[in-house]
Amino acid sequence: MPSAPSPQHDPMRAPSAEPVSRDAVAPISVGLRAPATTPSSSVQGDENASTPVTGCGASRSDISAHGCAHLVAERLDHADATPASSAPWQALQALDPALTRRHVLVAGGACAAGVGLSTEALAQGSPSAAPAVPSAPVAQEKLVTLSRVTLQVNGQSHTLELDNRTSLLDALREHLKLTGTKKGCDHGQCGACTVLLDGRRVNSCLTLAVMHDGAQLTTIEGLGQPDRLHPMQAAFVRHDGYQCGYCTPGQICSAVAVLDELRAGVPSHVSPDLNVRPLLSAEELRERMSGNLCRCGAYSNIIDAITEVAGRPA
Repeated sequence: MPSAPSPQHDPMRAPSAEPVSRDAVAPISVGLRAPATTPSSSVQGDENASTPVTGCGASRSDISAHGCAHLVAERLDHADATPASSAPWQALQALDPALTRRHVLVAGGACAAGVGLSTEALAQGSPSAAPAVPSAPVAQEKLVTLSRVTLQVNGQSHTLELDNRTSLLDALREHLKLTGTKKGCDHGQCGACTVLLDGRRVNSCLTLAVMHDGAQLTTIEGLGQPDRLHPMQAAFVRHDGYQCGYCTPGQICSAVAVLDELRAGVPSHVSPDLNVRPLLSAEELRERMSGNLCRCGAYSNIIDAITEVAGRPA
């Protein structure tokens, strides 16, 4: 290969500025940063790296850190300009008189390549910049944890293998096919999913089936059948306590539990005295049934049906 032309005969070499001792100035090379604290007798400034060394305001540390890319852009934009008229070029000439434009272009290309590789490596989170191998997707079946649950529903025992995330409502409807219990809001706000759990009313959409292994459950199917109606079901029919009927299973289960609460002396928010057994009244019934919504507006008829079952005339 032909050797590079000497600095004396290189046509791309810029006219040199005032001679500077090589021993007093750190040379700029690819991959190395010029020391910022080396004093120079021929360059303006002192040992402080932040002091400008040329009229362009660039310090030695700025030149060593950013000079390569800056000069490459400078020379590409002003290829026909006289090198000696460029302030950054004069700054580099002051640091190294033997520096040519060819050296700067090579150094600038190396700096750009190094920055690109470093950025890619950081983005991939690997110091070696090797492309990350995507992991195989995990099958959905492997992410599901199953549990064996036994429920006593309407007097019958059922053992189910359920996802731990299955609600009691979904266990009844999807696994046991007891669709009388309705899914309304699925947020515990409407009461359409009310069932009796160990004798107490609960919103089955708000509890997990795995929490009630061995529990006794009563749904609307367990209260009565068309040929053998529960007294509360028959009262709802007589008093027209429903219209569309979607909320009716939850209303009836909740009404049965309300009467049990009154018999047990459980107070409500409107009970005047917590030490006195609450009395059956329209106000008590409305308060206790307030968690069951009827969008058809059959509330007055529902109160009449509950009052009749409680033993008082509607």
